[in-house]
Amino acid sequence: MASLSLHSPPSTTAASSTASLYPNSCSLLTLRTRSLSLRSSTRTFSIRAQSAPILTQDDLKRLAADKAVDYVKSGMVLGLGTGSTAAFVVAKIGELLKSGQLSGIVGTPTSKRTEEQARSLGIPLSVLDDHPRLDLAIDGADEVDPDLNLVKGRGGALLREKMVEAASEKFVVVADETKLVTGLGGSKLAMPVEVVQFCWKHNLVRLKQLFNEEGCEAKLRLNEAGKPYVTDNSNYIVDLYFENPIKDAYGAGREISAFEGVVEHGLFLDMATAVIIAGKSGVEVKAK
Repeated sequence: MASLSLHSPPSTTAASSTASLYPNSCSLLTLRTRSLSLRSSTRTFSIRAQSAPILTQDDLKRLAADKAVDYVKSGMVLGLGTGSTAAFVVAKIGELLKSGQLSGIVGTPTSKRTEEQARSLGIPLSVLDDHPRLDLAIDGADEVDPDLNLVKGRGGALLREKMVEAASEKFVVVADETKLVTGLGGSKLAMPVEVVQFCWKHNLVRLKQLFNEEGCEAKLRLNEAGKPYVTDNSNYIVDLYFENPIKDAYGAGREISAFEGVVEHGLFLDMATAVIIAGKSGVEVKAK
């Protein structure tokens, strides 16, 4: 009986992005074949092949976040985003500060939630009043179109996010491949609009009517207790759900902003410097 072990090399496409997450991941395939001799002996071939790792959405977000932190240099004033992907970025920055690989960082958080996380990691913080111009902002996105325009704000922090990111020299977006759309609103998930509490229903009706052609549904965002969700700025959010992508995102943004009582919308247009997208085959950077 003879035995042959063949070790196949890891995939060149995915190995660089996934090796640290899945070291030594492999599967054993055993093949039994009949010998051509008159005896009815069998030969066993053990082929040990690298198995394709199964990446979760959190794995993809972490890969994109790690790549984004490459843009961070010591001494920078940073905009710190909000949301599940941005949380990985903040955690990585805290880790690098603790290890001494980064120093002199000042962060400007885009939400109370991010502020709490950054403080817990020992990241020095400031506000736009003291640092009106930032070197870099890193944040996630809910949708990314081919022109790097975005929908943001499903985490409820769209107003502060837009203020901080508009004040940044560079704005790097981190996302997984599920966030890619051919047109904004194309995911059929929420596009948020922050509105004042006073007569919120009046604005909900007007927003729905504005996008009748896109088959828009407008809903007041509720919290886990079934009460209206209140932003860090004490406002409500009306979520717009589109049956079809928005035809003219720039025009839509102007018309939404023209409504009295609308504070901000989740269309982030012509703002991103680069978008880092993590997918099953690796990490891709798209830049303008």
